[in-house]
Amino acid sequence: MNQLNKGDLFERAKKVKCLISDIDGVMTDGKVYIGSSGEDTRAFNAHDGIGMQMLIAAGIHLAVITTSNSNVIYERMQKVGILCFCGQIDKRKAYTQLKEELQLHDADFAYIGDDLSDLMIMKQVGLGVTVPNAVQQVKEWSHWITERSGGEGAVREICEIILMSQDKFEMALEGYLAGTACL
Repeated sequence: MNQLNKGDLFERAKKVKCLISDIDGVMTDGKVYIGSSGEDTRAFNAHDGIGMQMLIAAGIHLAVITTSNSNVIYERMQKVGILCFCGQIDKRKAYTQLKEELQLHDADFAYIGDDLSDLMIMKQVGLGVTVPNAVQQVKEWSHWITERSGGEGAVREICEIILMSQDKFEMALEGYLAGTACL
């Protein structure tokens, strides 16, 4: 699939009511650090967090679907009000559940992922996004490749595109600054 031009990207982003993100390689750089007790650790980008807070302030749903079964991820996402589906090798089941729960259609979703487990959902949603560090097959099927890599603000980039396309950026910024959304 060829990359969308900016106009087509914004047309698809205008329809987004929920952004779904993978974790490893998208919200993080893909590295998983294992401590001496066997607990895994990841580093998240603060810029992504602000972008997600702004989406929440604008009334746009957020969800995470990840193959990782990390309690740290699940607890963090639950704490900040992001729907989280962990341990999902076949992510389509979680996506179907999310669509039913939110009563939305494929065109209402944007999905950002970087690996083969993300591909089937990316083919279904209205806006499929990936990062420069994604595997080639995902790059070929995505509507858009962010300029920033996973773990370096890629999620923030797509959050801003969604907000700007819907003319909600200023309102979302005001909501963020007022503290109406908190990650």
